[in-house]
Amino acid sequence: MRDRIVAYAYLIRLDKPIGTLLLLWPTLWALWLASGGFPEWHLLIIFTLGTFLMRSAGCAINDYADQDFDRHVLRTKDRPITSGKISGKEALMVAGTLALIAFLLIQPLNALTKELSFFALAVAILYPFTKRFFAIPQAVLGIAFGFGIPMAYAAVLDFIPLEAWVLFVGNIFWAIAYDTAYAMVDRDDDLRLGLRTSAITFGRFDVIAIALSYGVLFLSQVWVAHLANLSNYFWLGWCLALACAIYHLKLVSTRKREECFKAFRHNNWLGGFLFLGILLGLARF
Repeated sequence: MRDRIVAYAYLIRLDKPIGTLLLLWPTLWALWLASGGFPEWHLLIIFTLGTFLMRSAGCAINDYADQDFDRHVLRTKDRPITSGKISGKEALMVAGTLALIAFLLIQPLNALTKELSFFALAVAILYPFTKRFFAIPQAVLGIAFGFGIPMAYAAVLDFIPLEAWVLFVGNIFWAIAYDTAYAMVDRDDDLRLGLRTSAITFGRFDVIAIALSYGVLFLSQVWVAHLANLSNYFWLGWCLALACAIYHLKLVSTRKREECFKAFRHNNWLGGFLFLGILLGLARF
């Protein structure tokens, strides 16, 4: 039983919180912007726990979908399903249970938020399979990782303003940026297995594509700052995040696996600095 619990923990990536953080930051951006400051405590708790649950469910679905590929990749061959520690059916049970708990968690919220949760779940299920046929599956990941944005606005305001959609689109391009860096780590294995990733699609223009994606993210943040009437203190967080992006571009330009993975993981700081900019922009000193 202990070994099985450990296998479940690895299945939902308890040892790798970076995915949860990359999903949480956009959700926090949206909660603070929609609330005009610190959100109500119950919303913060619901969305934080929901982020963890849905990211964990997504990992289980991803490993189920990729089990035939993962065993041929050095980095993933020891994952719980491919190593035989748990079955594919067990992974689906874990994913279903976590998704159900997440849905129960949002029951106190309004109908619009609940309706959006079904779309969020559908995209989370679809994403792992897009690597078989879609040239830039990282865009689908961006949609999945950004669905907390319209849901947060819906929970607070009971409608979704333009500001939310600008933030949402910016998050899609952020995901393309950081997950392309991640895909550069596995590019050779993905080519051999016939999978599709943005790193393969962009080819020798991969670093330029990451730079352009970051550009859309930072422009979208400026637009949102204007729509939300954020103060000039917003620029402090924005500039710190920009420094992170420049650092990431320096890392990925080497095209070395370790450096690209480092750039991917460092995006946690970029998301955090953008959140800091929103906090400062909303504060009234």
